[in-house]
Amino acid sequence: MKWTQLPLGPLQTNAYVLQNEAKDAIVIDPGSEGPALVQWLKEQNLKPLAILLTHAHFDHIGAVDDVRNEFKCPVYIHQEEQDWLPDGSKNGSERFLGSNAITARPADHTIENEQTLRLGSFQFEVLETPGHSPGSVSFYSKEHSIVFSGDALFAQSIGRTDLPGGNHQQLLESIHQKLLELPEDTVVACGHGPTTTIGSEMDSNPFLSGF
Repeated sequence: MKWTQLPLGPLQTNAYVLQNEAKDAIVIDPGSEGPALVQWLKEQNLKPLAILLTHAHFDHIGAVDDVRNEFKCPVYIHQEEQDWLPDGSKNGSERFLGSNAITARPADHTIENEQTLRLGSFQFEVLETPGHSPGSVSFYSKEHSIVFSGDALFAQSIGRTDLPGGNHQQLLESIHQKLLELPEDTVVACGHGPTTTIGSEMDSNPFLSGF
């Protein structure tokens, strides 16, 4: 499996595109710049099988319908946020963008609990990692030693918890009980900023000491 990090939009939200040798692809968090993302996928001759959302904040969902409409692929989100996509007040876009609220059609599939998600040749362990938002999840590929953590864990930082539904203590518990339990060489593909590893964050993330 090959994966590509694509920072999109004014908040430079990381979309991730995973692909196999057959050019099947998974798109995680297509946050903005829909036409450009669709064009890039076409130029790479990729065939998206699904869109996976770590959570439904507006900066992670802006290109969902562009990609879904073009490639006819389903969208997956945790059930706690299944009604956030079409609602600018819940996904935060009304608060930050006013009348330019960002919305998308409801997801095609909801994730109800931790499970193994198999999509074509791709396989992920779905880890429930709430705290940044109630329905935040991380997608872990054990085979490829990488976890797509959304806005739960960043390089030398953690997700903000001052937005509606955020909970600082819950986020710390999610990180310690779910993410830091992964092998230390696991790559953490964050929702913003550079990638890191579980081991690096265990050793030096200032937000995780003294928990």
